[in-house]
Amino acid sequence: MLLHLSTWPEIEAFLGRSKTVVVPIGSNEQHGPTGLLGTDWLCPEIIAHHAQKEADILIAPTFNIGMAQHHLGFPGTISLRPSTFIAAIGDWARSLAAHGFEKIYFLNGHGGNVATIEAAFSELYAEASFARRPLGYALKLRNWWDLPGVDALARRQFPTGHGSHATPSEIAVTQWAYPDAIKTANYAPQIAPTGPIREASDFRARFADGRMGSDPIQATPEKGGELVALAAKGLIEEVAAFGAEPAVAPYLGG
Repeated sequence: MLLHLSTWPEIEAFLGRSKTVVVPIGSNEQHGPTGLLGTDWLCPEIIAHHAQKEADILIAPTFNIGMAQHHLGFPGTISLRPSTFIAAIGDWARSLAAHGFEKIYFLNGHGGNVATIEAAFSELYAEASFARRPLGYALKLRNWWDLPGVDALARRQFPTGHGSHATPSEIAVTQWAYPDAIKTANYAPQIAPTGPIREASDFRARFADGRMGSDPIQATPEKGGELVALAAKGLIEEVAAFGAEPAVAPYLGG
C-alpha cells in the first residue's frame, strides 16, 4: 500500500491493522557517467514498492534528498546540510507518530546518510528522555544492501569491481526498474580508484568521473531483478518482526 496513492480513510483503516510504516530514504547525487542521479533514492523506493505488492505493508513517500555535499562538484547533485536533514527527519517522524504509527522503518539507499539519520534518531529519543516522558514510537534504520543475503548476492554477481560508489549492484537495480533509462560509457580506468571522502572539490579531484572502486559496466537488469526480489523478501520479514516488537508507550503530542 502506498501512502501517497491512498486516501485518509484508507490510512485510518490501515492503522487498525498495523502501526508500522516504511520510509524509503536516499539521496540525489551523481553516480558516475552511467548511474542515474536518483540511484540512491530509487533503489530503496523500487525495493519497498515491490515489497508492498507482496505483503500488507505501508510505504510512505520517498525522502529523496540527503547528505551529498561531497558530490556537489558534479552537476545535478542536491544536498541538505546535516542540521536541515536532522530537522526534516524529525518532522517526518513526528507527523507519522501523531497519526498513531508506533514503528517507523527507514529503508536507506545512501551510506553517507547513515550518521545523520542516526543523529536524528538520537535527537528524537533525547527529546523524550530529557522531558522524562515516553517518545511513543520506535525508529529503525536499515540500508537496503544490508537486508538478509543481499550483499552476499551482490558479491557473487560482481566478484571484482563492485566498489563503494556507483556500484554495479545499485545501477543494476535501477536498470531493472527503468530499462529505458539505461546508459552506456567507456570507462578509463575500467575499475575506478578508491580513497577518502572529504569536501566536494577534493572528491572531484580524486574521482574524476564520480565512481569509487567500481566497474558499473557489469550491471544488467537481470541481476538487478534478482537483487530486488531478495531485498523485498528481506524487507517484508524485517517489517513484520519490527511491528511485532512489544508496544511502546503512547505518544501524546507536544
